[in-house]
Amino acid sequence: MQANTTVEKLKKEFQFTLSKFSHEIRNPIALMSSELQMMASSHPEITAFECWDDLMDNLEYVKQLLDELSNYNNAGRVCLTSTDLHSYLNAVLSSVKPTLDYLGIVLETEIPDSLPTLPLDRVKMRQALLNLLRNAHESINHPQGKIAVRAETQNNTVCISISDNGCGMEPAQQKDIFSPFVTSKPTGTGLGLAVTRQVIEAHGGRIEVDSIPGQGSIFRIFLG
Repeated sequence: MQANTTVEKLKKEFQFTLSKFSHEIRNPIALMSSELQMMASSHPEITAFECWDDLMDNLEYVKQLLDELSNYNNAGRVCLTSTDLHSYLNAVLSSVKPTLDYLGIVLETEIPDSLPTLPLDRVKMRQALLNLLRNAHESINHPQGKIAVRAETQNNTVCISISDNGCGMEPAQQKDIFSPFVTSKPTGTGLGLAVTRQVIEAHGGRIEVDSIPGQGSIFRIFLG
């Protein structure tokens, strides 16, 4: 009991530090961005400098990281609404299909009408699902890409699985994949899957992953 209390206290202190850090950094970053845009507007020739694009890319990355920190810090606070899971999942998948079509990735779905109504934070659960779908399509680097999304009820629990035929992961990668700031992507923040797990656990659920290097991965979300 004492150990759990200590862990929870450390977690809250860490989240407070993240929140303060994000708040203190966000304002000067926004000012820098505005000032650079004003400079480019008044002196368009500076955008031709060799380092300009790198500067803007790095600034955008810092803004993205701050957004991810905010998402991570707030992922455990949910506002639940009774949700028709069948309609909800189809709406989320419809929103990503144009992107997958553009990338040449086949989307297979199996979302039965019989899925139950569940209490969900629709915004945060959508974010969690989109994180997994983005992770899936970013793992695919060949022209026969396929992502399959299936949902089924198992003993009063709903299992949502998202599988891909991408690059897969080594066992060492799988071990830490949900830890914050851990990523194998050169431009990743390492917070997307950490946010996803926090959101799912805030719904009283859990997430699991199985992966085979060179063959693909499957993430399973259990809710209910």
